Amino acid sequence: MIYLDNQATTPLAPEARAAMLKHLDGPAGTGFGNPHSPHRLGRQAKAAVEAARDNVAALLPKEGKVIFTSGATEALNLAIRGAFGDGPVAHSAIEHSAVGDTANSAGMQQILDVDKDGICDPAQDIPATTKILAIMQVNNEIGTVQPIGAWAARAKEVGALLLVDGVQAYSKMPVADADMIAISAHKFYGPKGVGALWVRDGVNLEEVQTGGGQEHGRRSGTLSPALIAGMGAAAKLAGERMEDDVAHMESLWNRARELFADWTLNGSATARWKGNLNIRKDGLDVARLMSDCRDIMFSAGSACASGSGRPSHVLKAIGLTDAQAKSSIRLGFGRYTSMDDIERAAAAIQSATKDQE
Repeated sequence: MIYLDNQATTPLAPEARAAMLKHLDGPAGTGFGNPHSPHRLGRQAKAAVEAARDNVAALLPKEGKVIFTSGATEALNLAIRGAFGDGPVAHSAIEHSAVGDTANSAGMQQILDVDKDGICDPAQDIPATTKILAIMQVNNEIGTVQPIGAWAARAKEVGALLLVDGVQAYSKMPVADADMIAISAHKFYGPKGVGALWVRDGVNLEEVQTGGGQEHGRRSGTLSPALIAGMGAAAKLAGERMEDDVAHMESLWNRARELFADWTLNGSATARWKGNLNIRKDGLDVARLMSDCRDIMFSAGSACASGSGRPSHVLKAIGLTDAQAKSSIRLGFGRYTSMDDIERAAAAIQSATKDQE
């Protein structure tokens, strides 16, 4: 099996697994405490949570708090619902559905255009009454990187809070200096089921999930020391390996571009995270291709929208026709992807594609 779907999820890093096991099957009586209990086991669990919080925060802007959640979807919901006022939530046309659907349900939504490269221009018209600007730093489907610095300046102009979906950017590049940032552990070799919302100091965020008042009174619920420890270990490792990981992605990207030179690239070739190769070949039957290459794990679009039968809203937003969107595939490289993986996968995909001609 060759795994090339690292935008959907990443393998669990051994270091993250080791950190989690201490809170699952470690020495009897030491790893299972409730971090909100005042006794010794509870204090030990809380110490593990706070150490992980520090590791996660180390890759985020200063002067803010990390609020642990069940993942990025909950974090984005907390940000939009908790900070929503009486003005629009404006977001790019290529945001994750956790932003688009939540903004729509809030009742006041403005969708911002992107160009054919998948870039959202901060100079476009935005209502002065906008309360939240939501911009994804790195797109999960086509890998384009937005000019977040310019968006931060635009948010200040209109008096809006800048919410950044940092899921695909965290651990890969400096994460945007925003008002709120959502991340998810399983996108950077941590466990599924845990994520975080970073909130700048001074941002008024109402609690959405009520109960025991945990997480600074902004997100109730008993925290999982095991999941959070795994996330913290993955974050620490990502910080240590960031330069090496980026260089590895560059080399894989360059080779893959050579091997798929006869395919059309979707999205910008330059303003892009190079762990994401979204390409198309007109007339391609992607369902047949995936069946013929069943030992290669790649995506026909965003994993979050798979099974809907609808063309990707991201590919449609950059101007592709339904047919072009449905003839696109996404290859996602990761830390554990080898050059041999890329070359063997490309050979199999190209061979299967020729069989369709």
